[in-house]
Amino acid sequence: MRNKDIDKSQKKIGDLARKYGLSNTALVSLLQELGFDIKSPKASVTPEMEKAIKEKLSKVRNQERQLLERKKKIWGEEEEEKEKKVAKKKRERMKAEERVRKTLHEMEKGHERPKKKKPHKKPKEEVEEEGRPILIIPGGRLTVQEFAKMIGVEPVEVVQKAFSMGMLVTINQALDEESLTILADEFGYDVSFEEEMVEEREEEIEEGELEPRPPVVAVMGHVDHGKTTLLDYIRKSHVAENEFGQITQHIGAYQVEYEGHKITFIDTPGHEAFTAMRARGAQVTDIVILVVAANEGVKEQTVEAINHAKSARVPIIVAINKIDLPDAEPERVKRELSQQGLIPEEWGGDTIMVEVSAKTGQNVGELLEAILIKAEELELRSTSKGLAKGVILESKLDKGKGPVGTVLVQRGTLRMRDYFVAGTVFGRVRAMYNENGERIQEAGPSTPVLVQGFEELPEVGDKFEVYESDNEAKKVAEERRAIKKQQMARGESILILKKLEERIKSGELKELPVVIKADCRGSAEAISDSLANMQVKDVKPYILYAGVGAVTEGDVELTYTAQGVVLAFNTNIDPRAREKAKELGVTIKVYRVIYDLLEDVEKMLKGLIEPVLKEVELGTVEVRQVFRVPKVGTVAGCYVLNGVVRRDAKVRIKREGEVIYEGKISSLKRFKEDVREVQAGYECGIKVEGFEKIKAGDILEVYTIEEVFEV
Repeated sequence: MRNKDIDKSQKKIGDLARKYGLSNTALVSLLQELGFDIKSPKASVTPEMEKAIKEKLSKVRNQERQLLERKKKIWGEEEEEKEKKVAKKKRERMKAEERVRKTLHEMEKGHERPKKKKPHKKPKEEVEEEGRPILIIPGGRLTVQEFAKMIGVEPVEVVQKAFSMGMLVTINQALDEESLTILADEFGYDVSFEEEMVEEREEEIEEGELEPRPPVVAVMGHVDHGKTTLLDYIRKSHVAENEFGQITQHIGAYQVEYEGHKITFIDTPGHEAFTAMRARGAQVTDIVILVVAANEGVKEQTVEAINHAKSARVPIIVAINKIDLPDAEPERVKRELSQQGLIPEEWGGDTIMVEVSAKTGQNVGELLEAILIKAEELELRSTSKGLAKGVILESKLDKGKGPVGTVLVQRGTLRMRDYFVAGTVFGRVRAMYNENGERIQEAGPSTPVLVQGFEELPEVGDKFEVYESDNEAKKVAEERRAIKKQQMARGESILILKKLEERIKSGELKELPVVIKADCRGSAEAISDSLANMQVKDVKPYILYAGVGAVTEGDVELTYTAQGVVLAFNTNIDPRAREKAKELGVTIKVYRVIYDLLEDVEKMLKGLIEPVLKEVELGTVEVRQVFRVPKVGTVAGCYVLNGVVRRDAKVRIKREGEVIYEGKISSLKRFKEDVREVQAGYECGIKVEGFEKIKAGDILEVYTIEEVFEV
């Protein structure tokens, strides 16, 4: 009877799998992970096992809920699902603007709000209201470094403040309006975004004008896990072969077609120095493909990519790559991803995971199919009508084309000869190229295009907007530049005074002045980020200037004035600059891979550290007999107990445990011959400089003083 009761209390693997929405295989793996000896899906499950499974799944789901709560504390109450209608997004945005207007109204103590200012009118630098200054922020976005300059503090202070509030940011990372508002409040400022100072150009989109658009997909993951190889297979090209060090150096955007549907891919670099670029990639995308190697599992940059995607509230599809390798363990990868809050669909979660081989192409079609299914769920729509709007993905100086920028069009249609503004930069479309270098006449929503016609280099992440006329576009660009210049000048003067005060109080901090020149804006920013976080003991790099293009005479002269070094990354040196560098004795170092640059800078920093004098023990010697030698003095006949004794080494003489003298060995002999050193187990004669009272039984501790660079 008892055996029957036990049998009734037990359930089969299949019953429990259906109850919790897992596959039989997944449930077996989970039980094995929990320490139960289950080898077959046909096995029975005890109440103890069921309880353990229930607790495990509950713990995983609780972690998800806690993660959501943490995000809510940082970002405020978020909608639980991505907006399904573009019109609904517009209504939410209008509500946010209304809240800002109400706040400003309250700050004005009941006074009537001034009318919106036209672009041609010069805005105030700041308005003092109730003791709190108002920051006017152009373009609705600033990098951490720009924000720090505007309020007159070091960028690291802003990074630390953001970290204390749960936001992980880098110096060159662009902050959105919500983050800027929160941080400004912490530093005692109120903010007014530049869009409120000019007439709102936003036009309503009729429901009938909306049409499906291609999904924009960012490919992320740990270095060398196969991101570029996967894109190579999809695009049938070979970008990786042209990349130094086999690491993608810049963000590239590509559009492919699968089963009659277009998909736009953004290839984000894999090295940790490009954190800011990866973060921007997540902010403009609809879906993130997280590439994880089946033989290596979750790594540091995998977690970093997951956090970027979650912060941007972008759904993740996991591509478990390299399943063709013999040591591939896709189930282990799934378990590790579950610990990061990504639960596979077959385990009852909502994350699509596809096992692929970028090398052979196995299951790549299934991955593309998963992207299209997810895009259909998201109901991605936009309109090709009206003036184009988008975002800058990359910018660089091209020898033949001048300043160019990769633009992702998000709305409207971009056409030849359109006038535009990107951040504070004015321009006109003189030529457009697709990813294959072919000229095109227009580009619609979700289309990446290389645009020629910028007056100067735009910043990566800048908003790109087309205007009706050149006059209108120029006015907007000038207005934004004026606001930015005023705020920066004010902040920099405050910072200079602060630095001067700090140096007076605490003394000079050693610095290595550097000028950075790179082939594109993204690389220059990434190098600046890495160097800003680098410090060896009390020495750190000081970035004089970071720009794009060849090294010029001006760069060399600036470096000479500060007694620094020029770091050139994937760029050339102007012949006149090379001559000037020889004339002034300025060092210019050229690099192709960022690892080498960072290692060299670290070595240079170590060279600026003051050495620490450290005692290094050589050996111990016992005095066995003492000899008086005419015209020489007292010589000790010794036996080397351990280590080694060297001529010219320092010596500490101990008698009955007490140090009676410290000096230097002036002479070292063996069988009347002068020698450089004597090893343990041998006898020798030692003459100690300036000490004649040595006795048999004395112990000599032999040592040397070395200069050590403590890092």
